[in-house]
Amino acid sequence: MRPNEIHEGGCSCGSVRYKTKGKPERTGVCHCRYCQTRTGSAFGISVYFFKENVVKTEGDLSKYEFTTESGRSFVQEFCPKCATTLFWTIGMNKEMTGVAGGSFDPPSFWYDIDREVFRRTSATWIDNDIAEKHDTHPMYEPISSERKALRS
Repeated sequence: MRPNEIHEGGCSCGSVRYKTKGKPERTGVCHCRYCQTRTGSAFGISVYFFKENVVKTEGDLSKYEFTTESGRSFVQEFCPKCATTLFWTIGMNKEMTGVAGGSFDPPSFWYDIDREVFRRTSATWIDNDIAEKHDTHPMYEPISSERKALRS
C-alpha cells in the first residue's frame, strides 16, 4: 500500500462519509462485550489510524461516551440517522481513531488483521489463523467489575 493511499467509507444511510489516508497503524478483531454490543455481532473489526489520517467529509456524528471497568473512557461516534458506529477512541490510546472495518467502500476488507483480543468472550465457533491472540488485552487493567450484562 502506498503511504498516501486513500480509502473512503461511510454509514449505512450515506449521510456520513469519511476518508482515511495511508496504512492503518493497527488492525484487530475484538471479542470484548463492548464491541459485541456496539456491533450487535460476535466481534468488532477495528482499523486504527492516527487521528490526523481520518477525516469526516460529510454529515454529522453523535457521540456516546462511557467508562470501562478499567476506568478508561470509550467514545463511540455514530450516525444520528441510521445509528451506524463509524469511529471510536479508547482512553488508553487517544491519539488513534478506530474505524469500523466494515464501513469502508466497498467492504472488501483490504487490510490485514494483525491481532485478536478478548478471546475469553469469543463465540466458540470462531476459528482463524491470526498470529497474535490475547485472552483479554495487553493493557487490560480492571479496577471494577463489568456491569452484569457484560459478564461472561
